[in-house]
Amino acid sequence: MPTATDELSMVFHALADPTRRSMLERLSRGDATVGELGAPFSMSAPAVSQHLRVLEKAKLIERRARAQWRVCSLSHEPLDEAAAWVERNRQAWQTRFDQLDAVLAEADPEQTAPGR
Repeated sequence: MPTATDELSMVFHALADPTRRSMLERLSRGDATVGELGAPFSMSAPAVSQHLRVLEKAKLIERRARAQWRVCSLSHEPLDEAAAWVERNRQAWQTRFDQLDAVLAEADPEQTAPGR
């Protein structure tokens, strides 16, 4: 299966991993060094860097050099775009669930009878 390369897909891919979500939660409180982001996890420095590369590729973080440290900061725009996409589609999903409930109620009225 080919890897999706559009920005929204890369954001959802980055958010699919709990380690990366934890790193983003940490960055929501302010900038952090690569070492600070990796400290809570028992993983190698290259593994931390790999997670950060995924976040950076999705444009969820920005990295910059400050003296000998690499400092990361959160970029809100991709998260805002992902949230907007979910919200735009939420109503359609809810409508489909409501339609499914109606079809199921017609198929088996006893299952939707009061008291069941």
